[in-house]
Amino acid sequence: MAPGVSPPVVLDGGLSTALELRGADLSGGLWTARLLAEQPELVRDAHRDFFRAGAEVATSATYQASVAGFVTAGIERARAEQLITRGVRLAAEVRDEFADSRPGLLVAASIGPYGAVLADGSEYRGRYGVSAAQLRDFRGALFELLAGAGPDLLAVETIPDLDEAVVLVELVRELGIPAWFSYSVRGDSTCAGQPLTEAYDVLAGCAPLIAAGANCCAARDVLPAVCAAVAATGLPAVAYPNRGGDWDSSTKTWSAGDRFDAAMVDSWAAAGATYLGGCCGVGPAQIAALAQRVSTP
Repeated sequence: MAPGVSPPVVLDGGLSTALELRGADLSGGLWTARLLAEQPELVRDAHRDFFRAGAEVATSATYQASVAGFVTAGIERARAEQLITRGVRLAAEVRDEFADSRPGLLVAASIGPYGAVLADGSEYRGRYGVSAAQLRDFRGALFELLAGAGPDLLAVETIPDLDEAVVLVELVRELGIPAWFSYSVRGDSTCAGQPLTEAYDVLAGCAPLIAAGANCCAARDVLPAVCAAVAATGLPAVAYPNRGGDWDSSTKTWSAGDRFDAAMVDSWAAAGATYLGGCCGVGPAQIAALAQRVSTP
């Protein structure tokens, strides 16, 4: 490793993928968050699977969680708030199981886009038709709940829209908790169609951010995003693509895609990506291959 270059941090993969490998049913609008109420031990097992594979960060099962979503599912508000914070606590409990053998493992509290809560695939489109004030009101309470649960950092992820990013990055700034921020991207633009150069400019100068980049995109789109993120922010990049293919919001399934190739991380790391992992369709086996790849001199 060249002098002055930070060692890579191996992220986990798609929590939904690890849960499905263990037989979880993720149908319904709450997606993985439903298991916080119904099968919390299965969530713990999925975190264990990724840590055993070599991941250094567990991302909480809160990507699609919201108080409104739980209430719609028939859960009282106070209980909904408890379940959201449980997502962070479950990851922390598993992290602590590895404390003696692998000190320094981290928990990232996942905060998905507004579109994730809609459960209609709009996290890959953006432009929801709601105001900045509405986005702030909806997401602000979630930021505070998750921050209060004591994660090591926030993972603000799969953000498709520059306009939404403007709101979210201000919330990150106000909380002051370390965070990474990643867009969902296609080619040289956000999924909403804005140039990546403009999208990453929004993040520049936000002191709590430790990394900026892209996730849940095709692997071929990672490198342009990493280069744009590093150039605009001066931060290390975060990169964790999906396995490839497209998400069908009606069937809640991914189409067939390219095989996740751990060898691709070499070019991402060379361009400035320090936080490396996978998203939907990337399971513990693929994270094990990635961990082996980045640990080899």
